[in-house]
Amino acid sequence: MKKMKKTIKIDREFITLGQFLKHENIISSGGMAKWYLSEHTVLLDNEVENRRGKKLYPGSVVEIPDEGTFFIQSENETAKTNEEEK
Repeated sequence: MKKMKKTIKIDREFITLGQFLKHENIISSGGMAKWYLSEHTVLLDNEVENRRGKKLYPGSVVEIPDEGTFFIQSENETAKTNEEEK
């Protein structure tokens, strides 16, 4: 199975790891975050992370074996990039 690589655009300063897992449909409810993180390996910027409240900022990289690699990016950063390309 090929691992997915995906850019996640956020419209605020940060999102929590629990919010990220729910947003990406890796878990079905926020209440599952603590269980998921205790049962699965999740890497944040190449370090194991198991705190559902850990803040993910633009530039963060989340790796989940069997799910993929996710790059956190600000929507404002995307808008700037698009403006610069014009």
